[in-house]
Amino acid sequence: MFIDNVTIHVKAGDGGNGCMSFRREKHVPKGGPDGGDGGKGGDIIVEADPHQRTLINFAHKKHIKTKHGQHGKGKKMFGRNSPDIILKVPVGTIIKEHGKIIADLCHPADRITVAYGGRGGKGNAKFATATRRVPRIAEKGKEGEEKDIRLELRLIADIGLVGYPNSGKSTLLCRISHARPKIADYPFTTTEPLLGVVKIHDSSFVAADIPGLIEGASKGKGMGNKFLAHISRTKILLHLIDMSDENSYSKFNAINKELSLYNLGNREQIVVANKMDINTSQANLKDFKKKLHSKGIFAISALTGKDVKDLINHVEKLLNSEKAG
Repeated sequence: MFIDNVTIHVKAGDGGNGCMSFRREKHVPKGGPDGGDGGKGGDIIVEADPHQRTLINFAHKKHIKTKHGQHGKGKKMFGRNSPDIILKVPVGTIIKEHGKIIADLCHPADRITVAYGGRGGKGNAKFATATRRVPRIAEKGKEGEEKDIRLELRLIADIGLVGYPNSGKSTLLCRISHARPKIADYPFTTTEPLLGVVKIHDSSFVAADIPGLIEGASKGKGMGNKFLAHISRTKILLHLIDMSDENSYSKFNAINKELSLYNLGNREQIVVANKMDINTSQANLKDFKKKLHSKGIFAISALTGKDVKDLINHVEKLLNSEKAG
């Protein structure tokens, strides 16, 4: 199950109480205060882990808390600090508090402490002075932080495959990478974003198949804007068009409109005319080019692999030029 949004309640541990104690030993009259400090409560830390794919671990465990620090004891024995809890999330997770972004964990091992444990209270040994030799006070431990935080996953990919359902995005991802998405001849075969690593020459890049985009997606139609957010990190969009469809141009414009409504209209885009192995596609492509007034279109067949290599070489050059710039 692909879970990309979840709200969790976190409670860091309270600090342990300081101890009020006086030394009581044989042959040691007036031993003085010897109460130790309480231990610190555990923190709650969120860390980006490249081995995590979704936020499913938090779907059924939405209340997370750490242990309290131990109380101080006599003989100046300090209470033990509580261990921290580290929550592993996928790389690309955004953390929000009260609707504001407090962290963007976009690199492996990025981390943030979302709830700090309480400080331990001081024992009465800490309150002894030259004028106050018998302090009968000790501090209570401070409470740990408690709050609700929002985890939102944004896939990190170099290129994003977008287009109407059944335009061949999953077939292309399967062709250019080792990803094995479910493929069928009906709409919404893909119901969650899929990632694939494309290896070419001595380099590689990550491609993401973004499902569920149709007219009205930004307002919740179809799969709605559930997956539009995942496009926000992609550097280049491959806009796949089913060229066997007579309505390909209107669908092309509909998807671009949804991207614009989601503030993604300026993202670099490569137009890919797919399914050129079908007889009607050639005639439709000519009509499409006339309406688009552009020659910068890659005509391919993801099913047979025709001209797919040219497309991938072009993508690699664009990505390399971005890195060089």
